[in-house]
Amino acid sequence: MKRPILVVLAAGMGSRYGGLKQMDKIGRNGEVLLDYSVYDAVKSGFEKIVFIIRSDIEKEFRELVLARMEKKVNCALAFQNPDSIIPPDIFRAAQEAGRTKPWGTGHALLCATEKIDAPFTVINADDFYGREAFAVMGKHLLSSDAETPSIVPYRLEKTLSPQGTVSRGVCEVKDGFLVSVEELAAIAKKDGRGGEASVIYNTAPDGSIQDLPPETPVSMNFWGFAPNILSEYKKYFDDFLKTFAADPKGQIKSECFIPKAVDRFIKQGICKVKVLDANSDWFGVTYKEDREAAIKKIDDLTLAGIYPPVLW
Repeated sequence: MKRPILVVLAAGMGSRYGGLKQMDKIGRNGEVLLDYSVYDAVKSGFEKIVFIIRSDIEKEFRELVLARMEKKVNCALAFQNPDSIIPPDIFRAAQEAGRTKPWGTGHALLCATEKIDAPFTVINADDFYGREAFAVMGKHLLSSDAETPSIVPYRLEKTLSPQGTVSRGVCEVKDGFLVSVEELAAIAKKDGRGGEASVIYNTAPDGSIQDLPPETPVSMNFWGFAPNILSEYKKYFDDFLKTFAADPKGQIKSECFIPKAVDRFIKQGICKVKVLDANSDWFGVTYKEDREAAIKKIDDLTLAGIYPPVLW
């Protein structure tokens, strides 16, 4: 069996963050957050790293990220551009409608299809997942059960930002398998006053409020798949494009998300998704103000000997 591949979603616009957060320096020697994910993945048996980026950031990405690690890690680039694998007529309709939104993480994954020939894990570039998560996932992808899709979920209360709302895939789990994933786009926390408990809630587009327990498992895009799942993603994305083409202006901000695709796969009986318990901490940089907290956490982990002062 081939050793697993790490696929890093690094083409995002970083709209709430206000810039290319996947290349913002976090470590003592200019490391960015994804340096630590790559380091943990390599330590956990992953053989190749595929970075999905936009063509317009390739030069900067090579200088700020690849230049440090490419001599020690097997790296490859895949490109997610607005017209990547999009039929010309649909791309023209998108341009005419004034679409500027990326097509989503499901589209990004398909842009890397030719680079994926072994069981793989998909992660975000701007999240820190913890070595425990990579160790558990690496073990699964190297096992005889590697063709069973998998996820490492995180406890909701540990994935919030004090700076504003966040988007999370809320997971329903039963008997160690995923039952559903519901993408909620405006989750926030209201601190309690006068002895009242804090409340985590989501605000739906219609203004309705849904309270969420702190221990709710959520997807942070830490998925494990075998390469054969990509054909199912292609079918899902083709259906997404048909919906878009039927109403380009009405669907101008729609995106094809990995969690939504997985939810459909489960409901249609295409696959079962195993839930892996890693007991791992997560942190990220959704907003600019999150950066200082991330720097401190990485520094603390370095001082504790989890990471060397110089990764590469």
